[in-house]
Amino acid sequence: MIGVLFAPESPWFHVRKGNVQEAKRSLARLTSSQNAERAGFSIDNTVAMMIHTNELEKQGSSEASYKQCFKGIDLRRTEIVCLVMLIQTACGSGLIGFSIYFFQQAGLTTNGAFKIGMVQYALGAVGTMLSWFTMNWWGRRTIYCWGLFILFTLLLIVGFLGLPTSSENGPLGWAIGGVLVAYTFVYDLSIGPVCYSLVSELSSTRLKAKSIVLARIVYNLASLINNILTPQMISPGAWNWGPKTGFFWAGVCGFCFTWAYFRLPEPKGRTYGELDVLFENKVPARKFAVTPIDQYSSNYPKPVVDGSSPTDGMGKRS
Repeated sequence: MIGVLFAPESPWFHVRKGNVQEAKRSLARLTSSQNAERAGFSIDNTVAMMIHTNELEKQGSSEASYKQCFKGIDLRRTEIVCLVMLIQTACGSGLIGFSIYFFQQAGLTTNGAFKIGMVQYALGAVGTMLSWFTMNWWGRRTIYCWGLFILFTLLLIVGFLGLPTSSENGPLGWAIGGVLVAYTFVYDLSIGPVCYSLVSELSSTRLKAKSIVLARIVYNLASLINNILTPQMISPGAWNWGPKTGFFWAGVCGFCFTWAYFRLPEPKGRTYGELDVLFENKVPARKFAVTPIDQYSSNYPKPVVDGSSPTDGMGKRS
């Protein structure tokens, strides 16, 4: 609470309110002067870009309400941020929360399940810290889509390992535990942290707070369903699926990957103004990274990609 009290207000908020000087002061507090000078960063130019972006979005709609989140091009942005947040819990991550109990149902002893659970959480922390660097190296879409594909594969492996009967503390139980540890590492390297970057970058600046609220509501509702279903799936006193639960979540994760491949744009390297123009011109998600755009011009080129173009964010030519 003390940290929030002393935190600077968002410069975007001041720009929307017309307080340009306050926006500059707030941005200065959020900027390292030494690093800014070395990088050629200009507070005046950045605030000017914010003003231009705000005016650009006002041309599309002067309204900044929850109702606007479901109208026009903002509906597409709302769909994306809500489903990106939903996928965070719908890709099988519920197994992480019940992992120690899940390991016991897979055949490990209580002591063995606890030990591998600690390894799982430690590797998850390492994966999250590595994501700080991978998001600078690769695009958000690339990390998110590949992350979902790998999670889908690992969940299938968990399901197949659950088909044979496993003896107590046998090799199959440890194999299932090892795969779920790998799942946790990949999740915390990709879907877990990248989700928050995507939600904040792909919503419009005027509707950002409302879009994040809607996305979090969707996440909470999905988590509620997840936390009801997962214990039923793995409990011997209920559905008793055990490790075969991996098949169910692999199916859901496969749907999530399909949606992300066709609907999730790449925001890396784009300004908010450029993203506004791309959404306004209904550029397909897979073309976001390769479409030339000028946010200061009214003549926006169509997506034209030749053989020498960058990839579509999944390592393939568009």
